[in-house]
Amino acid sequence: MKLFLTGFITIFLAELGDKTQIATLLFAANKDHPKLIVFLSAAAALILTSAIGVLLGSALSVYLDERMLKLLAGFGFIIVGAWTLFAK
Repeated sequence: MKLFLTGFITIFLAELGDKTQIATLLFAANKDHPKLIVFLSAAAALILTSAIGVLLGSALSVYLDERMLKLLAGFGFIIVGAWTLFAK
């Protein structure tokens, strides 16, 4: 249960206000788009990307230890953050 809550809270907070949520908001704002279809398509996309993350993480863990994976992930976040801040 602790792992579930940690994963849920971390991913929930990371997803708030990101490009995925903004794109979903824009689709839902269109009065001609059925809201259930917008919700189901967004949910399916998030499930698929999460499945890819789990599979990739599992595959990488065979070759890299957990500490190295955390370092790579952290470094990746720093690069994306810097790119977001400084890209023109």
